[in-house]
Amino acid sequence: MAGTAVDTPPFYCPLASAVHPEAEEAERRALAWLARSGLCRGDTDLARYAGSRSADFYARFAPDADLDRLWPAALWVYWGFAFDDARCDEGPYAADPAAFATMAFSVQRALEVPGRLDCADPYAAVLHEIGELFRAVAGPVQNRRFEHAHRAWLTGVQWQIGNRATGRMPDLDEYLAMRLHSAGGEPTYAMLEIANGLDVPDREMDSPAVRALTEMAILVAALDNDRHSHAREATRHQTEQNIVNVLRVQHRYSLHQAVDEAIALRDAVLERFLALRDQVTPRAGTSLRHYLTDLGHGIRGNIEWALRVPRYLAPDGVTPAARARVPAQAAVGRWTDAPRPGRQDPRQLPSIAWWWNDLVF
Repeated sequence: MAGTAVDTPPFYCPLASAVHPEAEEAERRALAWLARSGLCRGDTDLARYAGSRSADFYARFAPDADLDRLWPAALWVYWGFAFDDARCDEGPYAADPAAFATMAFSVQRALEVPGRLDCADPYAAVLHEIGELFRAVAGPVQNRRFEHAHRAWLTGVQWQIGNRATGRMPDLDEYLAMRLHSAGGEPTYAMLEIANGLDVPDREMDSPAVRALTEMAILVAALDNDRHSHAREATRHQTEQNIVNVLRVQHRYSLHQAVDEAIALRDAVLERFLALRDQVTPRAGTSLRHYLTDLGHGIRGNIEWALRVPRYLAPDGVTPAARARVPAQAAVGRWTDAPRPGRQDPRQLPSIAWWWNDLVF
């Protein structure tokens, strides 16, 4: 389906805004590291990486993190955006699921292997070094959770590429299941334990209620990103799998109807997230309470970052200035106090309906 730019109506997001006070230093350290890496071939590459504002992005997810843990997490975000652009959305792998699988799981293995590793692929080599940074600051449980989340992301991207290769548009339920993985939210939120030095017990992290809260935070951010990225993707003909186009195809909505329904579905998920988090938090341990708070910071911070990032606002994803300066204050956006009603009842969608069950914690 041909892409058309989508306006961004006000966001319903009654969550606190926060940003790490040393976000600019995290950016400086991460970009300096990238400048020395095998991915960076000069000032143009560095400007493109800086244009993602990845340090600002993750400084909003983990506003209380130790700086020595924050900047490696931001570094992975820079890497993730670069990998997504070069290997997932464009390039020789973007419509070849078999080739993508071979490449992606070689990259994944580079993340998982500790110690010295020689990698011919520069993306694998840099990811391996990021994994070494993570192993230096976090324990084996936190690293293993991140590795599992990273593998889930690559699996979701392969699913998306498979649809692209066959010209297949998923229906709404299938799209949401795919988007939970392909958006990259799992590794992004899994890094909260690494960045914050947390150790959430398995009995809490793996409980149905906390699993649901994590998935809801991922989906809300993913659907927000669909809205933010639609205009950029339209210019690159990458909008075939986007919540707006899924709704247009499945329900024959107009563009404006599809946008309204996408927002309403997202708002319903956020409302459930807020209600369930309020139920779980009083019974949560200290580390889990921190994690649940930062799930909310991530939802809000993702919007604030996207409202100003060159990745979405500049045609080439790069600001006129080569280096990106991270603002210390929260982004000024458009907000609404009321969720939008819609026709789609998420409790009728099998892949996410269980979030509304009486969940065990």
